[in-house]
Amino acid sequence: MTVESFRPHPLHAADRTWTETNCYVDVWIEVLHALGLDPVAASAFTLSCDFEGDQWTFFKFPPEDLRALFEIEVAELNVWRPVVDHVEEQLGLGRLCTVEVDAWFLADTRGVSYRDQHVKTTIVPTRLDRSARRLDYFHNAGLFALEHDDFDGIFRLDGPSDPLVLPPYVETIRLDRIVRDDPGLVARVVALTREHLGRRPVDNPIVRMATRLEADLPWLADQGMEAFHRYAFGQCRQCGASTELAGTFVDWLNAHDRPGIEAAATGFRAVAEGAKGLQFALARAAMGRPVDLDGPLDTMASAWDGAMGVLADRYGP
Repeated sequence: MTVESFRPHPLHAADRTWTETNCYVDVWIEVLHALGLDPVAASAFTLSCDFEGDQWTFFKFPPEDLRALFEIEVAELNVWRPVVDHVEEQLGLGRLCTVEVDAWFLADTRGVSYRDQHVKTTIVPTRLDRSARRLDYFHNAGLFALEHDDFDGIFRLDGPSDPLVLPPYVETIRLDRIVRDDPGLVARVVALTREHLGRRPVDNPIVRMATRLEADLPWLADQGMEAFHRYAFGQCRQCGASTELAGTFVDWLNAHDRPGIEAAATGFRAVAEGAKGLQFALARAAMGRPVDLDGPLDTMASAWDGAMGVLADRYGP
């Protein structure tokens, strides 16, 4: 697969309410897609997302779920030498890595971070050519390439190492036991559905999020738009993107297990759409304009309750 021939998964289609989720989930969606696996089938974890007190869960594909479904092994890599050495060796062994990098050097973020902001993000390298100083890598919703000065920058090769800069978080992804086209997949997905439903929030997280948002409105009005964007990412985007993915996952269950839970998918999508509207409302609040959050949040809370109720009736208390 080349950068030019790659086509993103439909989870990143332009007609979705949230075309991107977070750097970790987005990159895994495309990695699984490129491996011939279905990232939707691995999305039961969205059912156990919660409001964490000051933000929505920064949701991720759990390594244990990837192991249970596809026999993919994900483990932290001990970075004891230059990261480029580790990545080159792991690729040579037929493995992939997730690597935390600075988006300053990622040309695919042009107009957002590239050469403008130092922002932590996660990539998955697929090809590395030291002599050409070129790297092909998955990031967000696509497969891209960087080279030359950006290659040196992403691997910190452009100067002496700084002992005050900690090494990035790196994971190794072992694919030697990967399972495709397994007739037992649906049963394992259903088992994970029951497991994550058993860990779902004990009360309605939208209600708790609403209380926090109302309390934060005076603070938000004084912080400016840069703070708003960081705030909205943790609140609106993580809530909306996780529930939209939950809705798509329920569609998968409805099609592959047995029908009758369409209302849960509809409910989760209503939460996702409500979160998008909520983001616009918070932007107005950040500009000092009065906003009424009660109506949208009440609708989102009711939709969340309804969706979880349908799934609990089907897959467990």
